Amino acid sequence: MSTTTTRVPASQEAGTGSRDPRKAAMSGWIGSALEYYDFALYSLAATLIFPAIFFPSENPTVGIIASLATYAVGYVSRPVGAVVLGAYGDRHGRKKVLVFAMLLMGFATFAVGLLPTYGQVGILAPALLVILRLIQGFAVAGELGGASAMIVEHSPDARRGFFASFSLQGTQVGSILATAVLLPLAAVLPAEQFGAWGWRIPFLLSAAVILAGYFIRRRVQEPPAYVAQSGTADTTRRFPLVDLLRTRPGVLVRCILMTFTNVIGMATLIFGVSYATQKGYGNGFSSSEFLWVTLVANIAAVVTIPLFGALSDRIGRRTLMAGGGVVGGLLVGGYLWAIEQGSLPLVFACVVVVQGIFFQMWNATFATFFQEQFPMRIRVTGFAVSQNIGLMIASFFPSIFTAIAPPGSTNVPMTIGLATLGICLVSAVATLTSPDTRGKSLEDLELQKARTGAQRGLQ
Repeated sequence: MSTTTTRVPASQEAGTGSRDPRKAAMSGWIGSALEYYDFALYSLAATLIFPAIFFPSENPTVGIIASLATYAVGYVSRPVGAVVLGAYGDRHGRKKVLVFAMLLMGFATFAVGLLPTYGQVGILAPALLVILRLIQGFAVAGELGGASAMIVEHSPDARRGFFASFSLQGTQVGSILATAVLLPLAAVLPAEQFGAWGWRIPFLLSAAVILAGYFIRRRVQEPPAYVAQSGTADTTRRFPLVDLLRTRPGVLVRCILMTFTNVIGMATLIFGVSYATQKGYGNGFSSSEFLWVTLVANIAAVVTIPLFGALSDRIGRRTLMAGGGVVGGLLVGGYLWAIEQGSLPLVFACVVVVQGIFFQMWNATFATFFQEQFPMRIRVTGFAVSQNIGLMIASFFPSIFTAIAPPGSTNVPMTIGLATLGICLVSAVATLTSPDTRGKSLEDLELQKARTGAQRGLQ
């Protein structure tokens, strides 16, 4: 059975409300900032705090790998969340899935701040940490897919890249908030007090995230085109994941491979932090210094993301995504070399160039590009499944990097730099073999995808 999509008449769409790209973009920005505050907070804690608190070991390599593995566990549950929450967003509305994802994320992060340590309850502590991390991953899987779908469907065709980039900017603001809360605590509190109770404060602040997220997301309106389509949708249509696998398998694979470009962030702000601060590597940077490095990188990203989003509307998505990914991957080795030199100003300069500029060429653009690859009926599912499977695989890169370049090894910048570049080249090929949809109306894209799906259904 094939599924077809019908162009929504202007009169019908008008009856469901008008597009409001600014309100949709602001809602996506605020919601993503709050939710990624939670997710980024765990990422920082996994590299700076948790190895000693939840995974004490006489071998520093074991502690680092174990802690980074719990960071990766959050990505393991993301594909499951993508399937469940993606289907919910496609069938019942973008707004509902965004509210639910926010509340679930806030609960899990708040609970991390209440956990006992390994010294208090033994193996139960890391076990509970893993469970909460799984819940975090499930919840965040529906965030960016739902938010960017809502923005894209509200936006004028010629400015989708610009407006959709604000949800990505929100994720960076969330990371800044997480760093801004941890930074003064790590700098002011003695190391013993920070390790004993200071690290819990940012996690407990997620109680505010729960309340703020609920009220913000309740005020979001569904895109008119989605409301019109859902009112005439065939209730016997296939489950969104089944529909995705039958009608868009090639698109799904390419988007998964494109998501591997996130290895740049994994190499710089996850592995790079461990490489700089863990005693086993001997580079001698403090945790507070690299909280500043992370903060500067995210501030640079906040500035560049809307610029690259707007630029993608002018020159196309593929050029920015492929070029930024390859050059960013090429420069990762230089960033790690700067860490090895022990020069903090050089590290700042390199992280701004790699993470704040070249990686953001890809990051500011991919959400719009992915959304344009899938028809409306499976848009949230297609985006969420491809992004989160790709991120699940990419999340193990920091642990793999630690295994192939453990503390005490030589030529770490070259080893990790070449590995990162190779992964980015694979992503670039996937990008360049995908159609660039810049400038085409969503209605035309819907008709094109419907014809393709119908042809496949007849084969």
